[in-house]
Order: sequence, then structure tokens, then C-alpha cells
Amino acid sequence: MYKRIVIAYDGSESGQKALLDGFDIAQWSHGELFLIAVMPQLTTAIFGMEGGLYEVASETQDTQKYLAVLDEGLRRISGSGITAKGEVLTGESVEEITRYARTIAADLIVVGHKHQDGWAARWWSGSKSPALIEHAHCSVLVVITH
Repeated sequence: MYKRIVIAYDGSESGQKALLDGFDIAQWSHGELFLIAVMPQLTTAIFGMEGGLYEVASETQDTQKYLAVLDEGLRRISGSGITAKGEVLTGESVEEITRYARTIAADLIVVGHKHQDGWAARWWSGSKSPALIEHAHCSVLVVITH
């Protein structure tokens, strides 16, 4: 049924639950797992007359942080017999997740979502799950935590 499963993994509680649920589905369906961590696009800092200064140190730190999160997720499922690959992507999360899923011809995208208490918290958080569902070419499993 689901042979190529993309898990958007960020190391959060809901991300860890999504990892475990996606792993269970992969075991059941004998599928492949593709873990991705999406790093926001860095902006260029501008310093007066010198023009733009690209903050390489900041990008390196961010990349290493996302690689560490991804490695932790891959370690959690290693030794299980399931084929798993990981990649850090850069850009807007919904666009990158759906682009990657199309590129590998994924059957399922798994993401975590934490319910926010109160309408104000939900409004400020700007959930990405509905937008992902609208843009995905395949099924999407949104794993909910509270």
C-alpha cells in the first residue's frame, strides 16, 4: 500500500510521534522511509555601504542543528530492517515537503501536529497542516499530540 513514506521530522514531541507512526506503517507495508528536516531560508544581513554580508557562521550552525535532529531520528529507527534515508532541505516547509515527496514519488507524507490551547494560540501559530494537505499529491497523515 504505502511503499515510499516521507516523514517531516523536527525532533519535537509531535515529530517523534510522527516518526514512530510512519515507522509502524513502513514495517507493515514493507516500505521505504525518507526523513526530511526543513530548515528555513536564511536572509542576507545588510551592513551600510558594504552591501550584503552573507552570514556563513549562522547558516553552518543551523545546518548542523538540523543534521543533528535528522541523525537522531535515523538512529531511532536504525537496525530495524527498514530502509531509511535522510535529507535536510532549505526553504518554506510546505513547498519543500511537497516538492520532495513528488520527486521521490511518495505514497504518504507523515507530519506531526501539536494542538494549541485556546483560539489565540491557534491563530498565532499559523498551522501548516491544512496547507500541506491542499498541496500534496499523495495521502497525508497528520499525527496529533496535545
